[in-house]
Amino acid sequence: MAGTAVLRPLVRAPVRRVARTYATSIPAKAHHRVVIVGGGTAGVTVAAQLQQTPEFENKDIAILDPAQTHHYQPGWTLVGSGLKGLENMHRPMSTVIPKGVKHYPLRVSTFDPENNAVKTSEGVDVSYDYLIVAPGLETNFAGVSGLEQALQDPTSQVSSIYSEKTVEQVWRNIQSFKKGQAIFTQPAGVIKCAGAPQKIMWMALSQWKRDGVRDNINITFATGAPTMFAVPKYSQALDELRKQRNVEGLFQHNLVKVDPKNKVATFKKLAEGSDGALVEREFGFLHVVPPQKPWDWVAKSKLADAAGWVDVDKSTTQHTKFKNVFSLGDASSLPNSKTAAAITSQAPVLIDNLLAVMKGKEPKASYDGYASCPLLTGHNELMLCEFKYGGVPKETFANILGGQETPRRLFYHLKKDFFPYVYWNHFVTGNWYGPSGFFKPDVTPKQS
Repeated sequence: MAGTAVLRPLVRAPVRRVARTYATSIPAKAHHRVVIVGGGTAGVTVAAQLQQTPEFENKDIAILDPAQTHHYQPGWTLVGSGLKGLENMHRPMSTVIPKGVKHYPLRVSTFDPENNAVKTSEGVDVSYDYLIVAPGLETNFAGVSGLEQALQDPTSQVSSIYSEKTVEQVWRNIQSFKKGQAIFTQPAGVIKCAGAPQKIMWMALSQWKRDGVRDNINITFATGAPTMFAVPKYSQALDELRKQRNVEGLFQHNLVKVDPKNKVATFKKLAEGSDGALVEREFGFLHVVPPQKPWDWVAKSKLADAAGWVDVDKSTTQHTKFKNVFSLGDASSLPNSKTAAAITSQAPVLIDNLLAVMKGKEPKASYDGYASCPLLTGHNELMLCEFKYGGVPKETFANILGGQETPRRLFYHLKKDFFPYVYWNHFVTGNWYGPSGFFKPDVTPKQS
């Protein structure tokens, strides 16, 4: 949940250790007024903000998450680009859980919303008055044939910024690659931080230019999507950048197989009329963003919609059926970009509406779909993409600096220096609201 991108072969042992370490100190049954599933960015942030809210009386919050480490996942791009060390991108979970909030290091297996209960793999049942579901999503490395094996071989020249286990290899591969075909992939479907697949590409291109080897490297961006970015304004600017920098665009090409021995990547064509034809491409360097999906235990639950996400109202974050259940972050059905920045706008809306429901009132606070993608386009430059539902730009600095589709050095330092500091010192402590800075925004729709 907190830092979910881990390779399957490496994920099982910690679960057994957690069960042995904590089973004797955790009751077979427990009850809390508010139970939060997930100790990642969304879960910890909403817990911190709720704990600090004066209107929330009888404070009794519990977080369920088996992870012992909390990861700042937006920082993995910086690690893969050689701009930051991995040691700066994680902290012990115990130091991030808000003071006064109970942490159960347990793995949720089943939701029982009719009985206001959550069941865990360790056999512990936790009941609640109100439930917030925020376990993130699953980074599915097994979804691409041969990818797990390739990532475990440091000589394969295959890497990914989407796991703390593999991100440092990205920078090593960028440094060692001097000549040949470099391919950067983005899968079809929903992923967290949809700009990250090309952030690392632009940073690699910039590094190779610095190293004097750019002219010896052919770069391809192979994406399952039909365009560079989902928001038209930024997509157009990025496509112009792609053409200017001589990067090949393979659109609606979804990676399905990696053959590290023969250095071949296989893509399935998704364009209408292509009949799913397979295309093979040789590579010397391959950066892969794996497909992503809801956790099975979420998708198969009574809380999920047909696609497997927690089925909530896109404005209020309240569940469409169970009115004492809310969700935010990557696990929710909110039809926006799945980014940490989106949580800064979702959390205050959720809390206002949760408090309203506690008082027997209708939820009125409204989330407009705000999300942000600080899209690195090279050293000392970044395109700060900010938008809301419908792909409509919602730019913080446009009135001061002009349109944010133009990469700027100021934005680069926000991503590289300011945001990591803010994350650990203000974001997860419940005191950062994105575009509103340190001031809680008014999330109640204005009366016309």
